[in-house]
Formats: sequence, structure tokens, C-alpha cells
Amino acid sequence: MRKFNVTVNGKVYAVEVEETEGGASVAPVSVAPAATPAPAPAAVPAGGTKVNSPMPGLVLKLAVANGDRVKKGDKIIVLEAMKMENDIVSPADGVIAFAVKQGDSVETGTLLASVN
Repeated sequence: MRKFNVTVNGKVYAVEVEETEGGASVAPVSVAPAATPAPAPAAVPAGGTKVNSPMPGLVLKLAVANGDRVKKGDKIIVLEAMKMENDIVSPADGVIAFAVKQGDSVETGTLLASVN
């Protein structure tokens, strides 16, 4: 019996595979989600307004540069979810500090940025 971790759509599964004679076929014996360590939270400067992801998706574009001054309602991130592009806007005036980068996959509630 050999054990492997298999990642499918971003989820890690622990799989046990039984080796048979001839080595041509393998049959999964059990599949159980493996414990995936939670990513370390990004540092948010004190007093900052957090911008969390409203849905799971892919960060397609950072619309402004890290450290830029933004106003409430300015587009800061383009998030792709279900093949649709969603604009994430700044909830406040201030300086943007991103916690993600272009190409990152995020889940609902993931910290995207803070505005200070």
C-alpha cells in the first residue's frame, strides 16, 4: 500500500493505492481530505480597512499599484469567478496595501487588500 497526496481543484486529498502484480492497474483504497494548513494571514497595518473577497475566484488584475492613493469606489482588483470578471472597489479613501498578487486563487473571505 502506497500513500499519496493528490490535489484536485485546489483541494488536497490523501490517497492510498494498492500495488498489484504486473503494475498495470492501481485501485484507490480510500480517499479522505488531507489537512491543509491555512495560509498565513497577510499583515494589515493598524487602523486599515480590510478588503475581503466576496466570492471564490482568480485575481486577474490589480487595477492600481501597491502604495497608490485610492478613493472610495475606485476599482482596485479584477476578480474572475465563474468566467465573469468582477470589479472589487475600495471601501474607503486611503493608501492601498495588497495582500494578494495577480494570478492568486482566493476563497470567499480571503483578505485581498487593506486601505489605510
